[in-house]
Amino acid sequence: MHTDNHPAGDPGTATTRTLTAPPALAPLLARGAALSPFKRPRAGAGFPRTRLVLPEVRIDLARLAAYERVCGFGATGEDALPVTYPHVLAFPLAMRLMAGRAFPLPLLGLVHTSIEITRHRALAATGTYELAVHVEDLVPHRRGTEAVVVTRARDGERTVWESRSTYLARHRTDQEQKQEKEEGKEEEGRRERGAGVRQPDAVRAEWRLGGDVGRRYAAVSGDRNPIHLHPLTARVFGFPRAIAHGMWTVARCLAERPVPAAAHVRAEFRAPVLLPSTVTYAAGGPAFALRGGERLHLTGEVRELA
Repeated sequence: MHTDNHPAGDPGTATTRTLTAPPALAPLLARGAALSPFKRPRAGAGFPRTRLVLPEVRIDLARLAAYERVCGFGATGEDALPVTYPHVLAFPLAMRLMAGRAFPLPLLGLVHTSIEITRHRALAATGTYELAVHVEDLVPHRRGTEAVVVTRARDGERTVWESRSTYLARHRTDQEQKQEKEEGKEEEGRRERGAGVRQPDAVRAEWRLGGDVGRRYAAVSGDRNPIHLHPLTARVFGFPRAIAHGMWTVARCLAERPVPAAAHVRAEFRAPVLLPSTVTYAAGGPAFALRGGERLHLTGEVRELA
């Protein structure tokens, strides 16, 4: 159920739709899967201008504890959410938008390619929040089209947490990309090796990731994209094995380091983490990175807000 109204001061969103309960994820995934074969993604396509709002969100503490275990957050005794957890809380709203008929990218096979998080203060696990999600834009990518999804959490009248994520739908592009094919291959190699990216040198940990990491994270996050669950379903979308969720990799890295109460977090998911595999976590100053051998999987940084 929902109510509609036009938001004040938000010219980029045509309609605000207020939900009375979180959308159920299983029907959304089924709908998105059914519609995916009929989607013809392109950067210039139209996209839903709806802003979904879910008020009065309270935290399921048992589910939060399961998430913390899967992502490696230790028990600190503090009443504070991990900086990545509001993304999980808002994921059903993002799915509602991306599984809809008006969303031009196929839900199946979408890959999370980056996230920027701004946390204005620590969020209490016992707090009550309003979540809002909208699609901000569709942008061209050398391997397809990316959707930009914005999420905000409010505590009363103040925004306390916000994020900007990009999701890639891989597809054949126009003649211009065909002419740049070889350049793209060289660029991809540089990106995976981290050329031009400031990276920390100090290896802090090595993790052996089991083949079930994607299924375990899916159980606590609700993100059951088949590219994460099993080698057979991942191969349908061009991956030789299941890949770890990008949000699991960044959460696992952030669990290894202190994050200020007011912080800006940026992470780019540069190459998939195939499961099972062994990866190394490195950190130095604000920067962190995740590698598998010479392959760079993730780069990011954490900075305290002034």
